[in-house]
Amino acid sequence: MKILIKSVISSFIGLSVLQASYAQTPEQKGLEIAQQVERRDSGWQDATVTIKMILRNKQGDESTRDIQQKILEVDEDGDKSLTVFNQPRDIKGTAFLSFSHIVNPDDQWLYMPALKRVKRISSSNKSGPFMGSQYAYEDLASFEVGKFSYKYLRDEMLGATDSFVVENTPLYEYTGYTRQVVWIDKERYIPLQIKYYDRKNDLLKTSHFIDYQQYLGQYWRANTQLMENHQSGKTTELLLTDYQFKTGLTPRNFDKNSLKRMR
Repeated sequence: MKILIKSVISSFIGLSVLQASYAQTPEQKGLEIAQQVERRDSGWQDATVTIKMILRNKQGDESTRDIQQKILEVDEDGDKSLTVFNQPRDIKGTAFLSFSHIVNPDDQWLYMPALKRVKRISSSNKSGPFMGSQYAYEDLASFEVGKFSYKYLRDEMLGATDSFVVENTPLYEYTGYTRQVVWIDKERYIPLQIKYYDRKNDLLKTSHFIDYQQYLGQYWRANTQLMENHQSGKTTELLLTDYQFKTGLTPRNFDKNSLKRMR
């Protein structure tokens, strides 16, 4: 009987060691979740969308901007996007071109019609505000798994949605953030909320993704995005409509000449 008991105990210990060897670390689980997010949002090729940007100050005063955006999905690198402002009149024709990359610095240019020239956004300025909004230039880059290291923190309900909470630490230079904490819908693997911490590790901003809609039977897009700046009291709300996918856009639609054509 003692031999049998010892055998059972030894088998149990061996199984426990084997299970422990396969247990994920928080870093491995965080990376796996991020990879799933990226995997489920791949294959849409290109998209166009109409955006209304609403800027609000601490007192609640508003100003609005009408925007058209084109996006090109790029394999093995970050996506390309072209953002054009149509209203108000004083910034009409302003255009922003962004080539996202994985770890290398993103390439970004801004065409300003008042100056009739294209200005390159330097890597050291990526943490600056984009066109007076609460979005930084680095916030406009596409999500790429290789841009961050990851750490799974916990499971948590966000409202009625069961979510993973994952900490993303930027690996690229000149970021304005020490880390980002992201709530990800467990079922659809889409971001619901992101908290951004500044270089002092104080909470700077929170981004909310609201009213998701599915396209092409697979891809989820939030109809509303709200960025709150907790330090200034300002907000920027984006209302996104008229999504179109697979419209035939090519890299030629996103070269620097496309900015010059804004003139």
